[in-house]
Amino acid sequence: MPVDGVAPNARGVLSPDVRDLLRGDDGGVITAIETYALAVPLARPIADSTAAMTHWTVPVVEIRTADGRVGTGISGVHCASELLADVIGRYYSEALLNTSSEDILGIWKRLYWLPTHWMGRAGVVHMALAMVDIALWDLAAQRAGVPLWRLLGGTSDAVEAYNSDGGWLNFSEQDLVRDLRSLIDQGWRRVKIKVGKSDWHEDACRVHAARRGIGDDVTLMCDANQRWGLATALRMLPVLQEAGMDWVEEPLHADDLDGHARLQRATSLDIAAGESIYSYQQFTSFIAADAFRVVQVDATRVGGVTEWLQVASHAAARGLRVAPHAGDMMQVHQHLVGTVVSEAPSLIEFIPWTQDAFVERSVVREGYLERPQAPGASTAIDPAARARWQIPGVGGTRTQD
Repeated sequence: MPVDGVAPNARGVLSPDVRDLLRGDDGGVITAIETYALAVPLARPIADSTAAMTHWTVPVVEIRTADGRVGTGISGVHCASELLADVIGRYYSEALLNTSSEDILGIWKRLYWLPTHWMGRAGVVHMALAMVDIALWDLAAQRAGVPLWRLLGGTSDAVEAYNSDGGWLNFSEQDLVRDLRSLIDQGWRRVKIKVGKSDWHEDACRVHAARRGIGDDVTLMCDANQRWGLATALRMLPVLQEAGMDWVEEPLHADDLDGHARLQRATSLDIAAGESIYSYQQFTSFIAADAFRVVQVDATRVGGVTEWLQVASHAAARGLRVAPHAGDMMQVHQHLVGTVVSEAPSLIEFIPWTQDAFVERSVVREGYLERPQAPGASTAIDPAARARWQIPGVGGTRTQD
């Protein structure tokens, strides 16, 4: 009978029972799993075309091993962090406890093919898998005594960043331009604005105002957060081209492969998407259809570091730009950019909302990322931040018998 919502020995045909697995090094055996979430307040209310926010929520899983190490996996959501905690605590924990944390790919496949696969190959279930996978890679880098990007063989070359925190849709045109100019004064040379108003003419005016306000030497991108239909997107293309837009992000519903392909064929601008695409298989379909040219694969949406590397390698090998969406506010992705062979320069999204939540803050100076140097994935939560922002009633702890 299930105990506290946990189905004993729940496993798929492709997920071997824990007792049949090799434990590996005794120090790496998983002894406890804790989940919780932080609601980090934003400096000001913001909105895009689909959501208005005053906080950003950081769901967390901490995986403890017999040698005393703690690996931390994170995600980033608008709401419903308890769902991610429940997937890990109620369904994944049984398949994790008493197994080797060093068996990263084996764990990934075992969790992926649990019966929860039937409930969600995308969305909450897959995002919970990502959190576990990130925690395991954090542990691996700690064991190796190096930052994750070094463990993955990444380059130490400078990585350019772009700022997404100045162009929100709830800002007036005047405030939009003022914010963008402020970012430029801080040294940013790439900025992104939100579009997706109910009247596309308003979007056109905002695009023109932004370009006039920042001049021609700053790279400008825009993000519709899926709110346009194909007809509106086609109307906007001449406006975006005139403004010298670098890319237009999520112009259509995320699942509309044919629409993205038609739009990309209609323009010399790059179509960007990926934050709402959850699997390697779906990415390969979009890439095969030439449906976009900027691949914004997010490790918190696909199945963590493991699947991110697979998607990024596939995309880069076909000459596409890999510029990850930062659901993690860049904490993990600062390790992932520059880890696959690519002709295109590395580029990363910077949003500063959750910097104070982490022991190790990410650092960008004059628009360029400084690579982290501490061992791990930069995901460890600052205890003071947890005390201040932890959401009551979310998560719990599971331990080995």
